[in-house]
Formats: sequence, structure tokens, C-alpha cells
Amino acid sequence: MSTKDILDGVRVVELSEALAGPYCAMLLGDFGAEVIKIERPGTGDQSRRWGPPFVQGESAYFLGTNRNKRSVALSYDDERGAEAVRKLVGAADVFVVNQPSLASLQKRGIDFASVSEKNPRVIYCSITGYGFTGPKAGRPAYDVLAQAEAGVMSFTGEPDGGPMRYPIAIADMTCGLYAAMGILGALYAREKTGRGQFLDMALFDAQLTWLANVGSNYLNAGEEPRRWGNAHPSIVPYEVFRGGDGKFFVLGVGTEPIWKKFLRMMGMEDGLGEDARFQTNALRTTNRAELIKILQKRFEERAAVAWLEEFTAAGIPAASIHTVKEALRDAQTIARGMIVQMEHPALGMARSIGNPIQFSETPVSYRLPPPLLGEHTEAVLRELGYSEEDVRRMSRAAAV
Repeated sequence: MSTKDILDGVRVVELSEALAGPYCAMLLGDFGAEVIKIERPGTGDQSRRWGPPFVQGESAYFLGTNRNKRSVALSYDDERGAEAVRKLVGAADVFVVNQPSLASLQKRGIDFASVSEKNPRVIYCSITGYGFTGPKAGRPAYDVLAQAEAGVMSFTGEPDGGPMRYPIAIADMTCGLYAAMGILGALYAREKTGRGQFLDMALFDAQLTWLANVGSNYLNAGEEPRRWGNAHPSIVPYEVFRGGDGKFFVLGVGTEPIWKKFLRMMGMEDGLGEDARFQTNALRTTNRAELIKILQKRFEERAAVAWLEEFTAAGIPAASIHTVKEALRDAQTIARGMIVQMEHPALGMARSIGNPIQFSETPVSYRLPPPLLGEHTEAVLRELGYSEEDVRRMSRAAAV
């Protein structure tokens, strides 16, 4: 491991599955932390079974969120397995867990009070659906529940449509991001205080932050958001258009200088530029239907690619709408190092989306491919002081 890794020397123990916790731990691994992932023997992280697609028996979903980790298969329902978990957590700098039942954690001696008593420097990060306080504490949850209850689904989708789930697990990923941010802050605080702390992270809380400006609109002006489809509620034009070849593109005219530049490029300064209905963004928003109709008719005169070339030359924000295949093969994606390729014991090569943080002095590092279930059990147990015979006995007892 490079000494330039930000979290060099930091050990993270992850007892989580699905997306939020694994994503958080993977980010910390990218920063150089040693990440040990504890999984159930035989089945492992539930996302190992999320598919298709599967590649050589490995879930593509799991492969996307578990690089830079070692996998240890331990049954913490068995006392010998639970003891090994406690030893791992007792030597950890960070413990990431997504068990919503406090009673279950206490039973195994891996609740915050038990862990911090023996390891006061530990950063204990719990990720659950609703956290450990409030009337919904302890309830099970998935991303879709958080999207629903945080209000996001109520204004996502086409204007005349019903509630729409965002197709990516945004509550999980956002909670994972905030958890990683919180852990980094807690590690920094520990440098000053010498003590760790408890982070109570919730999918619901994380998803609620996505309300951002629309939440402010309600809190300060009493205004509920409506569905706008691909349009923007307060910037016009800022949406999807169709070229004369039937292909779609997006255009974002976010400021008055860009609007004037747009008018010049379109040769419409004497038309739209003088129309009283469109003199300011506020007026364009009020009269959006009329403006969009005029622009769409004009855009149908030429192919989308021709318009995009002109927009690019004029410095006007616009883009084609890529498929996932096109996005991942985009020259910008490649140039920014956003595709990670790592040798994998079962696949030959495993690929994943890279970490977007571009450090100048301490670049992220990709050291380990997503692990096979229990791939590192024996090695990690030996590091904890277990003998080869100890490991064999645990295996016979189904503790590993």
C-alpha cells in the first residue's frame, strides 16, 4: 500500500450488505483503508444473489460495490464466530454495520456500548432505514421505501404520470456517501480528542436531503413541488428537445448571458429577443409552453448532432443523451480514469465505476478486486492469532 494513501493504516471492518454500507466501505478502501468484509458462510452479502446478470456465478451488482476488500465468512450466531467478529471489531478503527436491531447487536456484544468499552477509539457507523431514534426506529427498509417516504417519488416523473421511483438506489448511495463523509470527519476529530464516536446514519435522513431547494420552497414559501418530467421548475429553457432526425438532446440556458448568446447563435435576436414574454428567466418560466413550442419547431429543422456541434462551438451548455454503453465508452470517461479494471480470480477481469475524487497528492488506489465469498477467512483469522487447527475446528462447527 502506498504511503500516500490518505487512510493508510486505518482498518475498517464492514458487517453490512446490499448497497449503502458496502458502498461506504468501498469508498474508504479507495482512500487506502484496509477493509475486512464479514459475510455469512454459504450465502454472504445478499447482493451476491441479485441478478441477473451473473458473470461466472458472480453477481454484477456485487462486483460494482465491493472492490478493495477482503471477505471473511463468519457465522456470528455461533459463539466462536461471534468471538472472532468481536476480535476483529476490537482491533478496528472503523466499524460499519447495518443491523437495525439493537437487541441483536447487544446479544452478540457488537453494539456501540460494548465495542467502545473495549475499543474507545473506534468510529462506529450504523446504517439503518430510520436510525435508532424516532417512531420508525427499528423498522426494516430498502431504498424504495426511503424514496417514497422522503417525498422524492411524489414529484418525479412526467407531469401527467404517477409517482416514479428513481431507477438507481439513490437513498442507499447517498447514505453511503454521507456515512463515508461522517467517518472521515470522525477520524479527524479523533486525532484531536483521542476518542471515537457513534454515527447513527439512516436511509430516510439521507434521502430527505435530496429535497434541497424544493424542501426550501415548502419550508419558506409553503409551495409543494409538482412533476415536471425533463423540464426544470424554475429555469427555461432547460430540458429535452428533439432534432429533425428524431434524436433527443438536452439544452440548459441557465443565465441571462447564456440566453443572449443562445439567441445570437440561433439568429433569433430580432424575434424571441424582442418578445416581451421572454425578456427574463422569470417571464420565460411563466410563458414556458409558448417558448418551448417555438424552440422545438426550430430544432426540427436540423439533425440533433448538427445543433450540438453549434452549441459546443458557441459555448452553450447542451449534450446528447447517451445510453449506458455510450456513457461508459465516452472519451471523457476514459480520460478521467473512471473505469477500473482489476484481475479477478473467477472472472479474469472485473470492471467497475471508478472513484470520482481526483486528489493531486494522494490519489485513490485500486488494490483488490471484489472478493469471492470467504476468500480471505483463513488469512484474516491467522492474523488475529488463530492457529490452523483453530480454523479447522471452526470450519467443522460451521462457524466459518
